[in-house]
Amino acid sequence: MNKLQSFDDFVKVHGVLLAAAGIPQSLYKLLFQKLSSDTFDGGHYFQIEPIEDGRQRRLLFTSDFIAKHSNVFLVDHAWTFRLSDAYKQLCEVLGLAERMAALMCVDVDLDSATEEAGEKDSSKLSAVEIVEREMCKVKEGRDDTRWLELEELDIDDDMLVSLDLPSKFPNLLALSLCGNNLRDVEVVSKEVTRLNNLKALWLNNNPFLEHSNSEAAIIQGCPSLEICNSKFTSNYGEWALGFCGGVYDKDNAGCAHQRDHPLESVTSLDLSNRSIRNLMNKAFNPEEITSLSYLNLRGNPLDQNSLSDLLQLLKGFNCLHSLEVDIPGTLGESAAEIVEALPNLSLLNGVNTSKIMESGKSVVDSVLQPRLPEWTAGEPLTDRVINAMWLYLMTYRLADEEKIDETSVWYVMDELGSALRHSDKPNFRVSPFLYMPEGNLASAVSYSILWPIDDVREGDECTRDYLFGIGEEKQRSARLTAWFHTPKNYFIKEYEKYKNTLQSIKIASPVQGSSITSSLCRGDGRALRVYADIPQVEEYLTRPEFVITTEPKDADIIWTSMQIDEETKKATGINDEQYINQFPFEACLVMKHHLAETIQKAHGLVKWLQPTYNLETQLSQLIGDFCVREREKLDNLWILKPWNMARTIDTTINSNLSAIIRLMETGPKICQKYIEHPALFKGRKFDLRYIVLVRSMNPLEIFLAEVFWVRLANNTYTLEKHSFDEYETHFTVMNYRGKLNHMNTPDFVKEFEKEHEVNWLDIHSRIRNMIKSAFEAAAAVHPEMHHSKSRAMYGVDVMLDSRFQPKLLEITYCPDCTRAVTYDTEAVVGGGETVKGKEFYNYIFGCLFLSETNHVSQL
Repeated sequence: MNKLQSFDDFVKVHGVLLAAAGIPQSLYKLLFQKLSSDTFDGGHYFQIEPIEDGRQRRLLFTSDFIAKHSNVFLVDHAWTFRLSDAYKQLCEVLGLAERMAALMCVDVDLDSATEEAGEKDSSKLSAVEIVEREMCKVKEGRDDTRWLELEELDIDDDMLVSLDLPSKFPNLLALSLCGNNLRDVEVVSKEVTRLNNLKALWLNNNPFLEHSNSEAAIIQGCPSLEICNSKFTSNYGEWALGFCGGVYDKDNAGCAHQRDHPLESVTSLDLSNRSIRNLMNKAFNPEEITSLSYLNLRGNPLDQNSLSDLLQLLKGFNCLHSLEVDIPGTLGESAAEIVEALPNLSLLNGVNTSKIMESGKSVVDSVLQPRLPEWTAGEPLTDRVINAMWLYLMTYRLADEEKIDETSVWYVMDELGSALRHSDKPNFRVSPFLYMPEGNLASAVSYSILWPIDDVREGDECTRDYLFGIGEEKQRSARLTAWFHTPKNYFIKEYEKYKNTLQSIKIASPVQGSSITSSLCRGDGRALRVYADIPQVEEYLTRPEFVITTEPKDADIIWTSMQIDEETKKATGINDEQYINQFPFEACLVMKHHLAETIQKAHGLVKWLQPTYNLETQLSQLIGDFCVREREKLDNLWILKPWNMARTIDTTINSNLSAIIRLMETGPKICQKYIEHPALFKGRKFDLRYIVLVRSMNPLEIFLAEVFWVRLANNTYTLEKHSFDEYETHFTVMNYRGKLNHMNTPDFVKEFEKEHEVNWLDIHSRIRNMIKSAFEAAAAVHPEMHHSKSRAMYGVDVMLDSRFQPKLLEITYCPDCTRAVTYDTEAVVGGGETVKGKEFYNYIFGCLFLSETNHVSQL
């Protein structure tokens, strides 16, 4: 097709896209003109301004005035990619990493670092030189060193001992050893505990902190310490409060014995994110901080104080007019409650209290702090971009009349579009748009379209709603955590409530009863007619008791890979007297979010199911779990899986909370704790596919096929962060991508036992019990699943952790049995007989429909 010549052609081709983008019809013609002429005129109307010390940008309107729906602007896409290709493209596409780093503000330290490199290299003092300089000041009587910074000087344990800081600076109040190479907590603790007057200690970014309880060991040995790694200790008092209130700093560290009422001049006190558990403190007192007018308590647990005690304490500060707290949080579940309890306040979280009472809002927050990109000195630009990109990415999925693309496209708007910050009341809207100048998808070029949805005047900041169309019914507040520091305490409480509920669930009793199924074999010897849309069944079901028919309505048994619903029954003539290879409501097992829900409802928390959250309904609980793990320095790697997609499509592994939340945008998913330390076979990851046969759900009558098979990853397993996009390292299903390396199961078991010095029968017993428990859960929670005309085969995928404990991955309806029919193998359990692949469907059908137990065992 030739290039679109007329506006009518443009609307005809793009009508659905225009409507989906929400672009007002009044702007269609202007949009066509700008697209046709490739007009990017945003520079005449907008200006990008750096803020937050260059770590973020905002977009200002510089023209006189623009009315609502009066203009439209093209925004280019600076980077478009599939997620699995992101890191590779940043490494290989010339200039891409540099442009993205500048756009995402993660290169702000590089220019100054380059310019000053020579000067720094020649002028930076060593730790010994700094100590000697401070000693000279003491000897000359010019200063009694009370504040000492020894940061990023490559100080190791031996050097710290040799510096002998306690002897040289006995009156030291504040010491920073950030960014050094301290590895032994005992050495560090021994040295700092000799500093008897020490009030503040910063040890961030030292290797020894990677060990749990290292901070606690330091604090325990320093009874006078009030601040450790920017957090308040339980001994905090006047010095810590004075530091946060601006009384004490590097130039005025105070002294060991302070004057009376040193905090009386403090008017503003930012105590946010200080890990304060108890606010009832001798120093935090209205009689000591008499002039306090602004207080920030965000991000603190305050779990050792009752609500009434906290409110009573805050009421005592007569000058307190502005308060910032987590809502919901320790001070109350709603903003209105807090305002009513503290009538002297005029501002709560930056919002006028009179407006809060007028609107009756529960949650108010005009000053949520943005998540700014973080990185370490020397971190490559590619890694900085990978971490920061989730603050900027947008996504769409391509589709035509025949099919929808399996994987989403992610993109970054150009510098102008990326400078649009979030607002709950935005003045602009932006939508992705595919322009097809030749009228077909092959000619498509992607843009974002920007237009005003309110009147905008010169100097106004231009904003958009990052979650346009998403309200609280879709977890809006929780999803904002991708871009903002939302109240951690709220999410932790939600997680703890959820966890406590699961822990209180008693183990469900299995459904008891005698077998009610019997052989379908006819007395007159006539074969059972089987309709199958699976070629393997047609080829390998060769027993005389069964005969294949091509008409569903004529069959006694329907064996299909499709879901049979009422419409399908009407279309094919299937009736209620025919046996079907699926159970009603089996989604409770074969859809990933329902599987987790079913197991948790029946058994509560079980060791054989990793922590699993349905992101569509349990995002708050997941965020809480993530925050607890972060606080306790536990591993925080998660795997995201679509509810009902196979072959690991749209499955990702990530430890970035913003990424986890943003990945919700590509479709419904579960988020499951990744098994970071699986059992390995010769250094490679593997999982196991078992076949389960179900004759009845009430009473439960299930069988495990003797034959199972191992699926091996192709690459050596690693937790190196760039490996998570390597399919052949972290995934095991190679039937559809990668190279399939089949290994006969008996050979695998023999070599695995030898490598790990374990008995496979012990592992197999645990796996049997786990599989039985999963189906018992379905029978208990969903009794409606039972149907007398149902018989089914399921694939159960299992992984072993490094302690050889089984973990349930998923249960699959009508599993791919290509390996089962292709390879002959010896049964590892049971009689050890040779099981021929061509007989697979013969004994499967024999078990389900003829009440046989060849090559299967009942669970």
